[in-house]
Amino acid sequence: MSVESSVRAVTTLRLKEMKDRGEKISMLTSYDYSMAKIVDTAGIDVILVGDSAANVMAGHETTLPITLDQMIYHASSVVRAVNRALVVVDMPFGTYQGDSQAALDSAVRIMKETGADAVKMEGGEEILDSVKRILTAGIPVMGHLGLTPQSIHKFGTYNVRAKEEAEAAKLIHDAKLLEETGCFAIVLEKIPASLATKVSAEVSVPTIGIGAGVGTDGQVLVVHDMLGINKGFSPRFLRRYANLYEVMTDAVSHYIEDVKSCDFPNEKEQY
Repeated sequence: MSVESSVRAVTTLRLKEMKDRGEKISMLTSYDYSMAKIVDTAGIDVILVGDSAANVMAGHETTLPITLDQMIYHASSVVRAVNRALVVVDMPFGTYQGDSQAALDSAVRIMKETGADAVKMEGGEEILDSVKRILTAGIPVMGHLGLTPQSIHKFGTYNVRAKEEAEAAKLIHDAKLLEETGCFAIVLEKIPASLATKVSAEVSVPTIGIGAGVGTDGQVLVVHDMLGINKGFSPRFLRRYANLYEVMTDAVSHYIEDVKSCDFPNEKEQY
């Protein structure tokens, strides 16, 4: 394999170029080798190894319980499957808030042990010291503003954020701070579409929206949600592109019936 063919096509620079020419950025989550292989082969631009693995893979109610070791396990599985997409890994709750040295140590572990391309962190001015320290090590950082699920106990709700003028002003301020500090992109989650459009126009780095309207530079969804594997989550911003829950349930039911009736395996399916 040549050096060129082994290099992933999507980089942080490519994302900036996409914003500059008005090409929208596609982003989905993945947490394991098999799903990442499908998503990457389909041509996705960015794969997020999200701390949403705590919800969809482990069954927790929030993203808070997932550990750094668990995130590294998921991310390394994803990276082994990917040839084209940029792989971004969520830094889990407790690994970067309030201690910039711990943040750097966590980010270095993620990069060294997974082979991923970047990390993602939730928050603005409050985590700026950690962002700066990670960036000084040459590790690309994606920001995340608006609804930040790791702060769910502070908010007390998953409702839309930054509807009030003061919070909207802070979000714009934080977005510009993250841009100036050196973040290569910013996720904007569940904020008014008009605000997301304004932020996207006022920062030079790409914005990736989820529940933030069409005015952002790209979109991200949880892959289990958009494929219809997860039936218990139906926010307004979610579009389901398949109904795999029913497809998979029907397949398993059919398998059970065939086993019970001795239809499987047949003569051609045995040695």
